[in-house]
Amino acid sequence: MTTSLKAILGLTIWHASLGALILGQASIGLGQTLKSRSASASPSHTAWRQFHRFDMARFNPYENTLSVRNVGTLAQKWSFLVSNSVFGEGPAVADGVLYAGSASDGNLYALRIADGKELWRFQTGNAAYSAPAVMDGVVYIVSYGNYVFAVDAKTGTQIWTFAALNDWGVASSPAVMNGVVYFGLGDGNVYALDALSGAQLWSFNTGGPIQSSPAVSNGVVYIGSGSGNIYALNASTGVQLWSYASGGGISSSPAVVKGVVYFGSYDGNVYALDANTGQKLWNFLTSSIVWSSPAVARGLVYVGSTDNNGSLYALDATTGNEVWSYSTVFGFYSSPAVANGVVYVGANGTSLYALNARTGAALWRQPGYFSSPIVVDGVLYALWDGVFAFALPK
Repeated sequence: MTTSLKAILGLTIWHASLGALILGQASIGLGQTLKSRSASASPSHTAWRQFHRFDMARFNPYENTLSVRNVGTLAQKWSFLVSNSVFGEGPAVADGVLYAGSASDGNLYALRIADGKELWRFQTGNAAYSAPAVMDGVVYIVSYGNYVFAVDAKTGTQIWTFAALNDWGVASSPAVMNGVVYFGLGDGNVYALDALSGAQLWSFNTGGPIQSSPAVSNGVVYIGSGSGNIYALNASTGVQLWSYASGGGISSSPAVVKGVVYFGSYDGNVYALDANTGQKLWNFLTSSIVWSSPAVARGLVYVGSTDNNGSLYALDATTGNEVWSYSTVFGFYSSPAVANGVVYVGANGTSLYALNARTGAALWRQPGYFSSPIVVDGVLYALWDGVFAFALPK
């Protein structure tokens, strides 16, 4: 395929007119008992619990197995294939289990990371495109029918579900922080739910359909909208702190690092804003839409573009100046991940790449299209028509 599933699904809702604010409702699964949980799980060195990871930057600073020196020898460790199934935005890994949603059959799958064996599956009733979030023994996922599910991570049993009571599509992945689940929907609303019960705490209307996934940092929720604005909202109340208008819709999910918010826009720019004020610090212009969500590591911002050269850019995080670029012609819709000096990213319709994070030199390539990859404990995980794990040969 020459366009990502997110792009295809996105076109369905991107130009739709928005209705008024519609409140949702939560219901508890039959036979389920709500158990008290800690306010939030602490960062784990052996997990990638949600789309942005815990640091909101798609960077794993604890990886020490895969490196520039050996990543060129990566080999497939296992694969999990489901007939006629296309998997979604990206996986999550926690406590020895990988979780991934299928955009084709609507299932949320739990696989043992040691060998890819299926542990359980949960049917969401619609395309499960979003990346799951795993926190305190619960998996959270948003389906394309505007339902949010909380599922027991060990058994796959539903704990609660939240329905937004409309038929708008969604490709936003949930973020879980301090006992609250945050996500956006095609109805233009950002929602905050109690992670324990699924009860709605607040919602905020952005004026445009939301495909961007929220980043939560220092008590603030940052999220982009089809209206072309990126918003900073009080995480406790949903009150707007500031907004910034780009020149196009925003599907890119923001990264937040050291007081700076980084994101891409349909206007072809990558932006850096002051996280406290929303003031623009710099912008970098590519020649086409930036769907990709930035990864930020060690002073560099990595982000892909759908421009004619199909480039992945490494930009100086302070100035926005280009440090290097890597071109594939086909463009980047997926979002990079960074670990131990290596950038991992899937190029649309071609390959999954491992690049030297400092120079952009290609270190490894696996043919085929893959969604946004993650790296945990010396294993690279990626999705497309299945779930794939790559590791160093034994």
